[in-house]
Amino acid sequence: MEITKVLPDDCISLIISLTSPRDACRMALLSHAFNSIADSNAVWQMFLPLDYIHIISNSSSPPSLLSLPKKDLYFTLCYHPILTHNGDMKFQLEKESGKKWYMVGARALSIQWVDTPRHWTWISLPDSRFCRVAKLKNVGRLEIKGKVKLNTLSSNTNYEAYFVFKLVRDRYGFRHTPVELDVSIEGTAAGEVRSVILDPPRNMPQQAKERADGWLEIQMGEFFNGFEDDRTVEFSLREDHDDQPKRGLTVQGIELRPKHKHNR
Repeated sequence: MEITKVLPDDCISLIISLTSPRDACRMALLSHAFNSIADSNAVWQMFLPLDYIHIISNSSSPPSLLSLPKKDLYFTLCYHPILTHNGDMKFQLEKESGKKWYMVGARALSIQWVDTPRHWTWISLPDSRFCRVAKLKNVGRLEIKGKVKLNTLSSNTNYEAYFVFKLVRDRYGFRHTPVELDVSIEGTAAGEVRSVILDPPRNMPQQAKERADGWLEIQMGEFFNGFEDDRTVEFSLREDHDDQPKRGLTVQGIELRPKHKHNR
């Protein structure tokens, strides 16, 4: 006997909403009756963040986005990130879990000397989600910092932070000088400091990985976001071992995404 003949639709809807987006898609293939329930707004509403209306309403996306069926809205947010915080942050959902995924754009970061034209300049690139990215012209000391409120992210979730950047052809000063990467939660003991070389010589392994969008990323660290936490997670990249001139680094931002086995 089909389960749809035994249980009322709202009960089946509740059961499916307690699974996962992937399971809901699989259940929609079982039968026509399951399809209508598994694809319903009642199910997919539960997979969206509780504050999704607030996020979209305060983004650069058209209000019509909120009129989409909830399943369509879910996958739109997975595959088509939106800009929030006056265009300085990028938001999307992690497809398999519905967890929040943010990138803090360069304009929302604290970059030493960024407003001094002889040191940095703001440029537009077609492969960036942001209107402007920061390009390094010449500095002796590199320091980039940022922070995000933990309650902006998904609770009870392990996150990874990635520095997203490019190195232009005439880059200089990164080949033999390590930079220190750090991620820590406000009010806790300092986390592990990673020392990496952004542009290693050919005889050394490449620590940064190329992304599908053509940019490079390097992991800064990990952290766990608990429940209803109003503290901040802070992240930094700094190089203060010497005053060697450095140029040719382009910063898109720092990405905070749920830790997932496929991210490894």
